[in-house]
Amino acid sequence: MKKRISIGILLWLTALLVCAEEVSFTCKAPSTVISGQQFKLVYTLNKEGKDLRVPEISDFDVLFGPSTSHSSSFQIVNGKASSNTQVTYTYMLAGREPGRYTIAPATIMVSGDKYTSNSVEIQVLPPDKTPTNSSSGASNQGISVDDSSVQNVSNEQIFVRQHFSKTRVYEQEAILVTLKLYTRTDVVHVGSGKFPEFKDFFVQDVELEPNRPWLVEHVDGYNYNTIILKQSVIFPQHSGKINVDGGNIEVVIRMRSASRGQSIFDDFFQSYQDVKKNLKFSGAQITVKELPDNAPAGFSGAVGSYNLNSSISSQEVNANEAITLKLKISGTGNLKLVKTPEVKFPLDFDVYDPKVDVKVKPSAAGQSGHKSIEYVAIPRFGGDFEIPAIKFVYFDINKGSYKTLTSPEYKIKVDGSAEASQGVSVVSPVVNKEDVKHLATDIRFIHTDIEKGLTKKGSHFIFSSFMYMALFTPLFIFVIILLLLQKQARENANIALRNTKRANKVAKRRLKEAQKCLRAGEKSKFYEETMRALWGYIADKLTIPVSELTKDNVQEKLISHSCNEELIREFLSCLSDCEFARFSPMVDDSLSMENIYDRAADLIGKLDNTLR
Repeated sequence: MKKRISIGILLWLTALLVCAEEVSFTCKAPSTVISGQQFKLVYTLNKEGKDLRVPEISDFDVLFGPSTSHSSSFQIVNGKASSNTQVTYTYMLAGREPGRYTIAPATIMVSGDKYTSNSVEIQVLPPDKTPTNSSSGASNQGISVDDSSVQNVSNEQIFVRQHFSKTRVYEQEAILVTLKLYTRTDVVHVGSGKFPEFKDFFVQDVELEPNRPWLVEHVDGYNYNTIILKQSVIFPQHSGKINVDGGNIEVVIRMRSASRGQSIFDDFFQSYQDVKKNLKFSGAQITVKELPDNAPAGFSGAVGSYNLNSSISSQEVNANEAITLKLKISGTGNLKLVKTPEVKFPLDFDVYDPKVDVKVKPSAAGQSGHKSIEYVAIPRFGGDFEIPAIKFVYFDINKGSYKTLTSPEYKIKVDGSAEASQGVSVVSPVVNKEDVKHLATDIRFIHTDIEKGLTKKGSHFIFSSFMYMALFTPLFIFVIILLLLQKQARENANIALRNTKRANKVAKRRLKEAQKCLRAGEKSKFYEETMRALWGYIADKLTIPVSELTKDNVQEKLISHSCNEELIREFLSCLSDCEFARFSPMVDDSLSMENIYDRAADLIGKLDNTLR
């Protein structure tokens, strides 16, 4: 009897949980398929349903379906019961003609209510063209070569391309640069490489998902598995034709080796070997147009598409009570480079430095997000005041013209007593800024205390100790100041020596910042701080501005300072590994943050012993 009661309670709880759970009905399919290739269209429901109605699928061949499967689970953890039910309806389809197609939503009934799934969009790619020779059409399962020619991998099998969203832009207009790998064989590892430096551009790197999927693209008659290696949004800083360099990247490919033996097992058992290949990619020339000359007053270089919102904490306050004015510039463009608009507060307001908060995310159109500015001002006197309209001028990329956004005017009523408005206060006397202009013509107070400032009869200043102090103290101070100025002049005359002496200390401080990022697991920031430490150390030691440093001139300078080739090679290699590891989704142990940190610290120590 007790057993039956327990089972009944369990079933009742299960039914209660199932009823309480929100219904979810979704459709899933691959985003790209190849013509003739089979794929699954799967509808998933988290409850029991009936009367599934799938739209007519006329653009694909329906091979079979639906195949239905059920799964359910129930568990009680720490007194909390939970259940999970899942029903899947699977169709097997095959693509027909190349193109982009949409499968409309399906419907299903659950407990008398109708639920609708999402629609899916599928791109059907054409099949691979017929290869003209054996080298151009190897299968996706791996390239078969003999051991003697294992390095000869066709560029049609694997390559890297650098894509630019546009090559004709205005100054400060965003360009999305995508570095993408295309392959028709197995890629085991993506190694280090040389990436463009994007000189004459402001660069914002796009944070890529670490587990982003491989996608299929049809290029030059063949279907390739593709993945984005790096993505950046760049903003040109001047007009004219700007060349963006190409680069290279090293990958490891898994290749099937041709069998040399005569065993009957050779055709059954296949051997593979990993091969390194250096892939080069080209750059591009960007044509940057000047912004029109008819810029309105107040334009400070903002380019994109923006909105302006403003608010004020209160328009009726007491004297010495703070008010807060907030501005929010939102939209897409070069948000990080947008200057803070000028707000003209009344002269009798004490105004503090604005608090600025920028939250942006790189996108194909630039930096999407907002910039919030918070102004705090304190009126010191009573009266009626006005904060004029705030103007924000930007160049609208979509319309190709300047646009001015204006906030409303704010009228402020300050309640203050007569004493406060005259600048008289028992606690904290305040000087009216308007009255400062007339300070020289004011009538000064007459001293009523005759004891102040008077000397006793019979005392004289001549030959007194006060006279000698007044005579020699300025001379002594003058000599001290002269000596200090001479010392400072000597130090400023030898800035290079000063920078050289503090190079090691500055580099160690930057490495400590990198170590903090290492402990916090902030990968991108760690590699950035490590590179700053290495470049900054070399800049200070060799007295070269960081903006003028390149790997070529650093190598020449280190050779001229009698550095051995192995140390120079290790320094340049560490920089390249930092650049790659910062953006690569896959890194091996040799490029781990711990390994890079140890290498950088050891390098700075060795260079410091050499560059004395």
